[in-house]
Amino acid sequence: MIFREYFLKGKEPFMEYKNVIAIDAMGGDNAPAEIIKGAIEAINERADIKLRLFGDKDKIETELNKYTYNKEQIGITHTTEEISCNEAPAMAIKKKKDSSLVVAIKSVKSGECDAIVSAGSSGAILVGGQVLIGKGKGVKRAPLAPLTPTAKGVSLLIDCGANVDARPEHLLQFAQMGSIYMEDVVGVKNPRVAIVNIGAEEAKGNALVKETYPLLKACKNINFIGSIEARDIPKGEADVIVTEAFVGNVILKLEEGLASTLIHVIKEGMMSTTRSKIGGLLVKPALKDTLKTFDATEYGGAPLLGLKGLVVKIHGSAKAKETKKAIFQCVTFKEQRINEKIVAHLAEEIEQAKEEKAGEQE
Repeated sequence: MIFREYFLKGKEPFMEYKNVIAIDAMGGDNAPAEIIKGAIEAINERADIKLRLFGDKDKIETELNKYTYNKEQIGITHTTEEISCNEAPAMAIKKKKDSSLVVAIKSVKSGECDAIVSAGSSGAILVGGQVLIGKGKGVKRAPLAPLTPTAKGVSLLIDCGANVDARPEHLLQFAQMGSIYMEDVVGVKNPRVAIVNIGAEEAKGNALVKETYPLLKACKNINFIGSIEARDIPKGEADVIVTEAFVGNVILKLEEGLASTLIHVIKEGMMSTTRSKIGGLLVKPALKDTLKTFDATEYGGAPLLGLKGLVVKIHGSAKAKETKKAIFQCVTFKEQRINEKIVAHLAEEIEQAKEEKAGEQE
């Protein structure tokens, strides 16, 4: 294949690098400039990463020429098409086979790359991930699961945009996947799982929540603590926040918008008078660290959990920092073998259910 020959021109074979990440260089509002800047920052911090940039070769090389970096850690696969956010996702994936997104996803499917990071069309990424790479055995739906900042650290919001028509059994799997992710990637032992609701009482909620609640309650492999109201999510009252995609996406966008608005208002207030400017200088170091914890770009992107390969979606407006963090996130994900653990866990659940059913029939 052309891209393989391109990468083997260096002194060291491409596949010998410990972590090989595909980057959709043409996806997103700030592509390719910010995406490539983030890629360069990532390899300049870690020598064990090799990146393959997919997209228009001339545009990519123009950006790369702005930086100093180890050229053996970067490769380019030229593609001739791009998928825009205005296109029907399924049709775009089917027709634009030489798009940066499709070719990059296929490199993960083939095993030549360990993961893909893209700021492109959310719909196309979701369709491409599930159709081209495929779901792991036993996985009913693949949810998007971003880490969101809280007063106590971070929580995992699952799902935030992939499955608006989710059923109770899907939410149960989301809770199981989220627990594995939080424990093995984030390091939270016995993570607290809660379902988004309009009240703390078990009897409250819409039909989906009411049907899902007893499934979560009966699941022995998660630490289910009950319902969580939206106002308690930023407080960090749960580690895994379970919901369907519509509600999850609204929560995510509201949190991000509120955080950026508060930061803007605080900065504006600090510069409003001479006294506030002086006070601002005094509190600036502490305030900077505090506000940083509520910056969603610090935590990388949203992985599409439960696939046979790793797909990470970053914001369409993503800049260099978020791109770099998402690349590092892919490395951690791979090292912890999260997809494999999710599939193994779900297979175990299926076997247990079969045994219990067989026992009841006897």
